[in-house]
Amino acid sequence: MKVIGVTGGIGSGKSTVSRILKDLGAKIVDADKIARKIAVKGGKPLEDIVNFFGNEVLDSDGELNRKKLAEIVFNKSEKLEALNKITHGYIAEEIVKAVSYYRADNAADIIVIDAPIPIEHGFIDQSDEIWVVTANREIRISRIMERNGLSREDAEKRIDSQLSDEAYIRLADEVIVNEGSIEELENTVAKLFVKIKGIR
Repeated sequence: MKVIGVTGGIGSGKSTVSRILKDLGAKIVDADKIARKIAVKGGKPLEDIVNFFGNEVLDSDGELNRKKLAEIVFNKSEKLEALNKITHGYIAEEIVKAVSYYRADNAADIIVIDAPIPIEHGFIDQSDEIWVVTANREIRISRIMERNGLSREDAEKRIDSQLSDEAYIRLADEVIVNEGSIEELENTVAKLFVKIKGIR
């Protein structure tokens, strides 16, 4: 059993790579889904978020207003850093639990940790290999605008709030350049999947 850490900036196609790996039989541990799951009303993570950012990040039902929080953090790098400090520990804990569960259950030959931020604990230390997904900036901007309904300015802010491609690539065992068709991406991922499984 091997663990692949899949990461890359917004609009690179990281989640598409993970979806392809899932179709090939891998078990997926999705950091974004975990982040949404833990930040719920009554939980300690949300309490910590509100203590730092104030009640303005809550909706009328007392749940996290993700759109409002995004508006706050993507305009101020220090606030994004503060949010990450609050949430990363909780997210890492859940990732480690999920990986341990799949390992103990022998659920699949390949486990994938899908995470936009390659944190040390809960991603790098859990991964046997790290795959970084990249695409040029204009392609990423176009994808973000189309998928998220954002302006070009907001799409660029999202990109600029994350690590540079160079920083991601420094961590990589494999770099997947996702600038072509979905079929090309599927072929690339399938070849890497076969390689890591040791199939000849």
